[in-house]
Amino acid sequence: MKLAVPTEISPGERRVALVPDVVGRFTGAGFEVVVQGDAGLRAGFADNAYEAKGARIASTLEELLSGADLVAKVQAPTPEEIRAFPVGVTLVSFLQPVDKLETIAALLERKVTSFSFDLLPRISRAQGMDALSSQATVSGYRAGLIAAQELPKFFPMFMTAAGTIPPAKVLVLGAGVAGLQAIATARRLGAQVRAYDVRAAAKEEVQSLGATFVELSLESQEGEGGYARAQSEEFIKAQRELIAAHVAQSDAVITTAAIPGRKAPVLVTEPMVQAMAAGSVIVDIAAESGGNCELSKPGAVEIHHGVTVYGAANLPSSMPLHASFLYSRNVANLALLMVSDGELRADFDDEIISGCCVTRNGAVAHPPTAKLMEENGR
Repeated sequence: MKLAVPTEISPGERRVALVPDVVGRFTGAGFEVVVQGDAGLRAGFADNAYEAKGARIASTLEELLSGADLVAKVQAPTPEEIRAFPVGVTLVSFLQPVDKLETIAALLERKVTSFSFDLLPRISRAQGMDALSSQATVSGYRAGLIAAQELPKFFPMFMTAAGTIPPAKVLVLGAGVAGLQAIATARRLGAQVRAYDVRAAAKEEVQSLGATFVELSLESQEGEGGYARAQSEEFIKAQRELIAAHVAQSDAVITTAAIPGRKAPVLVTEPMVQAMAAGSVIVDIAAESGGNCELSKPGAVEIHHGVTVYGAANLPSSMPLHASFLYSRNVANLALLMVSDGELRADFDDEIISGCCVTRNGAVAHPPTAKLMEENGR
């Protein structure tokens, strides 16, 4: 069995799908591990570190992919990359299939058996494979740091001879993995933190981090797997009205609300931004999936009504060493689940394997993606 790890070519992507410390898990399971030259360099992993752990370095993509049984990537491969894949190879990656129909069409053409971490079932047995959560940990931490950096105020309280400076007031919207990390980071930096989530079950977790849970007179919106379920327009409208005052009172707002496979709900409207004090900051982690703030743009930092609106884009890539460290363990846990008796042989009766499978045997295995492909004549 051969595992191929290509260099990520998506603009701004610095992560790598496999770090040297995880190479041994694959070689121990019978894989030959081949890494494209300098694939890990932007994440802080030199070629000689891989070689020291038993991996081989390939100087070209053709050499890397020749005879590969398994390809591990971070970002979804482009159609051009896929055309270089061996027919019938297995791929593990983030695919975001409903948004990447051209990629899916290319995978079908090469009869690639593909698995996306976006679709991993939210069950306890799959926690070690949950790349969405591991990367959200990085995003939440970075969002807390960005808010502190962009805010023209101290986060902690200072008592000085010139007077007392009160702590910054931070509001975190969404208390999933990213939100909880943002809360913890802002608290460690000394801010006064409040948080809101549509799931009532999040209250205890928020309070355990020393933050105040904002309670609104709305029904809990708990969905499958611990995620929030999609809300109606009526619910979102009522939510905005109730949370507007909390936004206006905050120095920094960090928004993290996302529903996998759907557009992020707009929680902070332009009038709400206008009501914030000049110099305030909004960090929108959900900017790439539509944005929780209607003024945010992915990768852009703009001033609106005196408020800095930071549209976060690929925050895990801004901390590539530890993001790759976590992600490569997710890759190993999922990929090695498919190895049996020294062969790559996925058990599609396993709900983890079947749940995150996107393409198989030249057909789309993910029903929502299959429906979109049909509607688009693919």
